[in-house]
Amino acid sequence: MLNKFFKTIHNKYSKLFKFIFFLKYLILITVISIALFFTIPIFFNYEKRSDNIKNFLQEKYKLKVLKYEKIIFKPFPTPSIRIENSIINFNNTSTEFKAKNLFIHPKISSIYNFKNFQSDKIILKDNNATLESSEVKVFIDQLLNLKNKFALANLNLKIFDKNKLIVNIERIKFANYGYNKNLITGKIFNKEFKLEAKNELKNIYFKLLNTGINANINFDLIQNSDLISGTFKSKILNANLKFNFLYDNEVLKIYDSYLRSKNLSFTNNSLITIEPFFDINSKFNIEEFNSQILKKLDLNKIFKSKNFIKKINSKNEINFKIKRFSRNLIEDLRIKVDLAYGSMNYSKKFSISDSSFQCDGNINFLEEYPLLFFNCSIMSNDKQKFLKTFSIKTKNKNEILNMIVQGNISILNKKINFKNVTINNNYKASEEDLKYFKESFQNILFDKSFIDIFDLKKIKEFILEVV
Repeated sequence: MLNKFFKTIHNKYSKLFKFIFFLKYLILITVISIALFFTIPIFFNYEKRSDNIKNFLQEKYKLKVLKYEKIIFKPFPTPSIRIENSIINFNNTSTEFKAKNLFIHPKISSIYNFKNFQSDKIILKDNNATLESSEVKVFIDQLLNLKNKFALANLNLKIFDKNKLIVNIERIKFANYGYNKNLITGKIFNKEFKLEAKNELKNIYFKLLNTGINANINFDLIQNSDLISGTFKSKILNANLKFNFLYDNEVLKIYDSYLRSKNLSFTNNSLITIEPFFDINSKFNIEEFNSQILKKLDLNKIFKSKNFIKKINSKNEINFKIKRFSRNLIEDLRIKVDLAYGSMNYSKKFSISDSSFQCDGNINFLEEYPLLFFNCSIMSNDKQKFLKTFSIKTKNKNEILNMIVQGNISILNKKINFKNVTINNNYKASEEDLKYFKESFQNILFDKSFIDIFDLKKIKEFILEVV
């Protein structure tokens, strides 16, 4: 009975079974053909085809292959031509990639046809590159404006200025196609970052991950390619910074700038000259200021940055006017600071309780133990009112105070030397008095750090000691 059933099925569906068996062989032949199609190129001599590949890279990607170790074909997981241990010049600039692997993913039609070679995309993987600071803008523009599919994976980029390292950016990842198009990620200052370009590069978004630092740059539409302008917005922890900028390859103008934070608020205008010499001119108008933030400054680190300081040429003006009902001791402050070749000249004027203070001096940061020289004067038409600011009582009313103090401070050694102290033109400190002032200043005001000499309680204690 069972044999009769199978015989019936066999007679009735024999043509179907024959077709299925034929299809099985057809699929097998197709698979073998595809496998052979993608594996035969493994045995090609790519040295003979290298000129075609080089010409393609230079024409489509502006990449000039200067040296390489070998070229091989990898059929899986997707067909690719791999150039190993190559040195590649980017668009005839000084930028050179030392690429461990350059993957070229050819179109199907180009696996065998090298005379008209085309690719779907190329990937530079495990690279090291150097770049001059003057070429950063050109490099970024060309990278983001590539029309053909291009990707970077694990690029370590060092940026130099006249053979001196400025910054090292590690593990850069970038692609100009796909879901993460024009997204750059990597590591800078040992922190992960993310940079994204949108709207045909008109909007740039930057974020330093896990730091609370982010920035947005919106570029204006300008026909002149040498002129760049726009708006910069940034949030640094709890501080908001915004400014407009105008850049023409030689000068960067920053205007309508403001910073707002809990402890500091100011407006600013700056003119930064880049060529032929680096120079900064800035004016700051302080609106809010908490002197406690000065205690967070690490002066030792600042003084150790001699190589950086000597590169800065700047002229800065700082103005501060107290608001009504404010608790700040200083009512009006004006500071001018000129820094050039590591040497700083300063002029400071401020008022407390209608008494005016002025200090002029200089410091050379390049010395091993820099000395801050000062020539200061105090002018008050009411000594009693002035001392009352420090909670010091005196019986003399409407007494004029005219004091001049000259000397220098060794900030790192926490030492002070008084050269001259005069009061109301009828008192000039003797050598013994100057020594006493020095010891009192160092024991009371300068017992911890330079910033502590501005402590109101310590100032009161010092005045009571020497008056």
